[in-house]
Amino acid sequence: MASASADSDLDLDQSLLSFERLDRASPDLWPEQIPGVLEFAAVKSPGSGSNTPAKWMADLEKDDIDMLQEFGSLTTSQLMDKVRGLQNLAYQLGLDEAREMTRGKFLNILEKPDKR
Repeated sequence: MASASADSDLDLDQSLLSFERLDRASPDLWPEQIPGVLEFAAVKSPGSGSNTPAKWMADLEKDDIDMLQEFGSLTTSQLMDKVRGLQNLAYQLGLDEAREMTRGKFLNILEKPDKR
């Protein structure tokens, strides 16, 4: 009896198999879900073996790479403190810019000259 049940399960599994080959070469039919993932996967795959730097790293200077390594070595709380500091700096710069724009408005340095 167990043999008949196993055979029917095997027949059911065989009937559910699909031997269709899907061609994923078409970007219209199979668009890339997240832009850049295919390039990243090609670079980071173990079989790639190329030692060329990634396209996004080509324009980085030594200072930029050092900063990335510094951020990478921070703990989560240290990184959050760094982000909070950058947000505070951006807010302060916004306030300074607003103050300078108001000052320029009162000094009439932002008016367009009259063309006579």
